[in-house]
Amino acid sequence: MTLHRKGIIAAATLSSLLWPLVARADWTQSTDPLVVRANPSNSEVQLQNPPTFTWARYPGSAARYEIEIAAEGGAPASSTVDRNWYLPAKSLASGNYTWRVRPAGSSDWSARRSFSITGKSITFEVPDNATLRVRILANARPRSLPSSFTPASAWSAARKKALAPYLSRLVSEVKLQIGALPDLDDARWPLAIKAPLSAAMAAQQREIAHRVDEASRQLEAAAILWRLTKDPAYLDEACKRGDQLAGLGPQGPTSYANQDQATRQVALALVKAVDLLAGDLDKGRKARWLKIVNVRANDMFQDLAADRGRLDEHPFDSHATTLLGYMALISTLALGELPDAQKWFDFSFRAHAGMPDPWSGQEGGYANGTAYAEYAASYMIALWDPILQATGVNLYAKPWTVGFMDFLIEFVPPGAPVHAFGDGAETRPDARVLRALANRMVSPRAAWYASKLAAAEDALTVFEGPYPMPVTATRRKLQPANAAWFPSIGWVAMHRDIGAKGDSAFYFKSSPYGSFNHSHGDQNGLLLTVAGQPLLVKAGWYDWYGSPQWSDWYRQTRSQNAVTFDGGKGQLVDGYREQLRRNGRITAFSAKQAYDYAEGDATAAYGGQLTQAVRQIVYLHGPNAMVVRDKLSAKAPHTYEFNLHAPGLIKIESPSSVKIVAGRQSVCLLDLNGNAPFAKWTGPRPKKGVTEDHGAFHLKNDGGSMAEFLVLLDVGCKRPRVSVKAEGSWRMVTVGGQAFGFD
Repeated sequence: MTLHRKGIIAAATLSSLLWPLVARADWTQSTDPLVVRANPSNSEVQLQNPPTFTWARYPGSAARYEIEIAAEGGAPASSTVDRNWYLPAKSLASGNYTWRVRPAGSSDWSARRSFSITGKSITFEVPDNATLRVRILANARPRSLPSSFTPASAWSAARKKALAPYLSRLVSEVKLQIGALPDLDDARWPLAIKAPLSAAMAAQQREIAHRVDEASRQLEAAAILWRLTKDPAYLDEACKRGDQLAGLGPQGPTSYANQDQATRQVALALVKAVDLLAGDLDKGRKARWLKIVNVRANDMFQDLAADRGRLDEHPFDSHATTLLGYMALISTLALGELPDAQKWFDFSFRAHAGMPDPWSGQEGGYANGTAYAEYAASYMIALWDPILQATGVNLYAKPWTVGFMDFLIEFVPPGAPVHAFGDGAETRPDARVLRALANRMVSPRAAWYASKLAAAEDALTVFEGPYPMPVTATRRKLQPANAAWFPSIGWVAMHRDIGAKGDSAFYFKSSPYGSFNHSHGDQNGLLLTVAGQPLLVKAGWYDWYGSPQWSDWYRQTRSQNAVTFDGGKGQLVDGYREQLRRNGRITAFSAKQAYDYAEGDATAAYGGQLTQAVRQIVYLHGPNAMVVRDKLSAKAPHTYEFNLHAPGLIKIESPSSVKIVAGRQSVCLLDLNGNAPFAKWTGPRPKKGVTEDHGAFHLKNDGGSMAEFLVLLDVGCKRPRVSVKAEGSWRMVTVGGQAFGFD
């Protein structure tokens, strides 16, 4: 949560993600941390109005639920639903509320939970399914394109000036791909996919996804060019690629069981092409394409609808949550063409639009890391533009999406050379995707971000989006806060001057999500980038999910700028990793004129190996320096390691001091206590073409007292005068004349 939105969420947000507090324990709050939480609760102000109400299913199951919502001093209003969530179709008046729920016909009411609607709550209404279906069917095809879409021959001078470069780019791409793309055939992929996944199987799955994505994009781009230019060559190319995608066997290597990403992409590409080429497809081809859409979409639906809607109860499934969005759009475009589309639509659309995102709380963020947040953003754009045109429901205006945009701005600021935390953190951000998302927001911070991103948006998404882009309606650009905290995911960003070429970007993480899914064992971990040059980095690279390298090194604590002990023992990232218990949490955060401060507690992440693992960090603005304090304890003697990973040589200047230089930037690290000598160690071989150096400050402890690291990060190696005064657990550190007291 960014600082300028800090007042929106109550302090209880940190605990509410995993362990909400209610008046009494009851059936709506499962003890299983993987089951959906009962929310809203804890008197929290709701950013979204109306909020989405969720609760654990009744033990022994219930076919329907009665939910009762009462405004303070008013009579309760009740509704009956057949799933364990409820999204009112209309917003609520400002005020304080309580709600409770029971199985229909039962007297077993849940505890009452409270929440508030205030001036900070943003109206986001999703009509009921019947209203939406009528609205969709009233739209002429192509219902996926905005009303502002016009053929190039009808462009005004202003539009021609703005869009002609994108048209030229898309024409060049499609013409090049006409001769370059290989034909698709199931015989290309002979391996049967089974557990455990081998490197060859993983490579085949990546190849399938890549080739299907290529063909899908060519189909979609050619269809758009046909509508823009009416050149029959583009219609022929669209038909060719559509026939190839339709020719892939739904039970073959691209089946849902073998490659769920391929299945969803084939189904979406074909139904989107049927919509885009409305009136121009011959009946036989259209019927063949829709037959494949029906088969593949039903495979997807059967999985999502299992257990009466498995995501309703168990939302922590990254592929399935994305798939739900695909189902929402596929069904939207298939209404009126396929009889099953209404069933798919009623099941998926309002669930996708209203359900809370499982990878953060209501304030935004993305616990899986910014690389996967970028992937999510690309899905949003592909799905939400046509959803908006066909239904009028603007998912970019959802309060969570505004917070998600703020999260990306803070952790992938303009010019960011790499991502932050989690799988793919070492990869370079795609500014085209970030620009596209910012272009679709009406937000002063998004407007600022879009103006700072050098890359132009992808040509295909430009033509499928509105003209002009919504961001142009923003009256002013607002530079975001230099310090930000997102409580529900436990991430903190500290910038010297966000967006500036010389910015020092310091990232800290202690997350309630622990090492779940695409997250790593990096609670209380650090990252540092200065003037666009990474200096403290995450070691290793993401080859494939579940690989030996991924399991044994890439996601382990030793590959992070975090604390290990006794030669690299760290946080537990297997076994209970899927139970959201080996985690961290930010226990303090403040942003002031002179400094930013955060504290993280990662004790639980070590799974009982340590009795205390607390990291305190302060960023002193004046000297542009960070001081990091670790407080560590255990029941047994250990040698603790304050690990560092650099993209260049780590030079040992003395037992207490090291220097890291990369590009034109540098940072010097100094052990202020003078009792933790630095030594290098050798890690696994890095990716080809990448330089990595590793080392750690080492601190021996007898197990009978607290161990303490106190380390200065001197950006630019300016060598400021430093002093430390200590009394008990209190520390006063003075750096270059600026003092800070650690309690």
